[in-house]
This record gives sequence, C-alpha cells and structure tokens, in this order.
Amino acid sequence: MKIKRQKHAKKTISFYKYNFCFREPFQILIDGTFCQAALKNKIQIKEQLPKYLMGEVQLCTTSCALKELETLAKDLYGAKLILQRFQIRRCKHTRDAVPASECLLSMLGETNTHHYFIATQDQELTAALKKIPGVPLLYIVLNTMVLDKPSERSLKQVEAVQLGQILHPAQLKSLQNLKEEKKKEEEEEEGKGGEERRGKKRKRKSSNPNPLSCLKKKKKKNPMPQQPKHTDGQKKRRIRNRKKRPGGGEKDPSTA
Repeated sequence: MKIKRQKHAKKTISFYKYNFCFREPFQILIDGTFCQAALKNKIQIKEQLPKYLMGEVQLCTTSCALKELETLAKDLYGAKLILQRFQIRRCKHTRDAVPASECLLSMLGETNTHHYFIATQDQELTAALKKIPGVPLLYIVLNTMVLDKPSERSLKQVEAVQLGQILHPAQLKSLQNLKEEKKKEEEEEEGKGGEERRGKKRKRKSSNPNPLSCLKKKKKKNPMPQQPKHTDGQKKRRIRNRKKRPGGGEKDPSTA
C-alpha cells in the first residue's frame, strides 16, 4: 500500500509541476485541524511529509490559524504547540483575526499564485479549495497522509490550455515579465529625457579662455605706400622757379 501511495503522490506532483509550475521546496499551509489529526494518529509532520512528497518542504501557517486554536477548547492545546513550530506567513488580517478557513482562502486568491499546498481536515474548506485551479490538498486518513488527486477545476483548466483557450501559467509569467521590463525601459527613457532637458537649462561653467583667442592681432599692411611729404623749402623753390610771362602765362624756364 505504501508503494502505491507514493506512486500516486509522484504522479500528482508531476501533474502540478508541469501544468502549474510548482517547484521545490514545496510550501505547505497547515491549519489546526490537520495538526490535531496528526497528534491523534501519532504522525510526525516534519519527518513524514518530505518523505511522502519526495522533496524539500516549507511548513507554514498564519496568525489567524493560531488565534483560532487559542480561542477553542483546551483539548487543542497540543495542536497549537505543533502549529507554533511552523513559519508564520503574513495575511491581510493583521488587526482583526478571521477563521482559519477564510484566512487560507484569502492567501490563495483566485489562482494560487504562490503555489501553496493546503493541509487540512476541514471539509467545507476542502470543497471551496477545489473550485480554485492548481491547489494540491493534503489530509489524513487513519494513520496515513494522503495527497488528493487533482480537482475537476484543475483538469478543466489544463484542458483549456491544451486547446489554446487559456495561456499556460509559465506563458502568463513571461508576459508579465515582458510588461515589467517594458515599463522599466520607458521609465528610464523618461528619466534620461528629463536629465537632458535639465542639462540644457543649466548655465555653463566658467572655463579657461581659448588659447587661440589670446594671440596678438597682426597689424594690417597699408595697401598703398604713402607719398613723402614736401618740406617748406622745396615749395619755395618751385614758386621761385616759376616766372610769369608778359601775356599772363607762365614763362618756360628753358627759354629764359
């Protein structure tokens, strides 16, 4: 019987791994009812669960599940001691605690994005969890732990993915990653554009003068040579040499 149970568990785990991207270490959310059943049947949860699931596990619970055990009868004190040993995951009910069943449902949401296994003996909670695709259920029968077979809701979703009606969870993740990368790129581009605009408005820092501008200006050469100025003596000589003719004209000095 033990070999059959392990084969059944291995087949179920591979279904969730392939179709819903479950990976080790498996996260198992446990409530008080499961701990109480384990205590009655003398089952060591920490030792037996990793062997049964054939992989590493992280056992966890919520503060609402712990507070529920505190408010109930003293008979559940042993279950409370067991539950306290597990990791406590944050839930939305930090101020006002709610029943454990309601808290666990809120932790899963509509798609079980964090890939939780649920370990519970609560039948009402089990019925509600079967309506959510991709939720592995653990419970105790007599002295043994059992991993329930995939629900009809999970099987229908896998069938829809195969027909191309719904995207595979891995494809959805890749699309989300692409969207996030695109957002980051747009934000970086906007940031660069803003820096460039700010850089244009900034005043230029004072820098050393251009060495070419410090060179001495060359003097322009005169285009035409200046004629030498005549002295007063030369002017007088010319006036003396000029003699007027009797007819009123100037006498030619060669005929004198």
